[in-house]
Amino acid sequence: MEVPPKKFYRLSPGQGGPVALRLSHHLPRNREGCVGRRSSSCAAPTIRRTRGGNAPDGRKVQATLHWVGAADSVPAEIRLYDNLFRSPDPGAAGDILADINPASLEILRGARVEPALAALAEGEAVQFERQGYYCRDADSTPDHLVFNRTVGLRDSWAKAQAGQPPAPKT
Repeated sequence: MEVPPKKFYRLSPGQGGPVALRLSHHLPRNREGCVGRRSSSCAAPTIRRTRGGNAPDGRKVQATLHWVGAADSVPAEIRLYDNLFRSPDPGAAGDILADINPASLEILRGARVEPALAALAEGEAVQFERQGYYCRDADSTPDHLVFNRTVGLRDSWAKAQAGQPPAPKT
């Protein structure tokens, strides 16, 4: 992120200490010219002797980045499904269409995934680390992979409902 908010612990120019690449080395976080997570211009030399996450001088990192190498990755489309309705009782106020969640589907184009995912069978599930569980969609082709989120690891519905009183028991 070029202009990160406070407590942003990922790659950003001119900011803070190192980050760890999962299952690899530490990177200096303050990379000038780093344009963002979707950019390949964020190349950086690794910090020596940090493979596996341990720094010889005992430094701790505040973030671990999950990554896939640009040269080895394959393009994919990711479909993020959310609740179809904004209300736990759709149509209770009269119009069920008024309760439709306009953000019930978000499509991420230009994602990059590990090449092994191209061998998954249609409907076979896999976990995308820290994101959730996904399955290969029937729309997938060998040169256009499509994955659907089936279970997210973050529950936005519970957060939305946290500020509301519990529904009356019937």
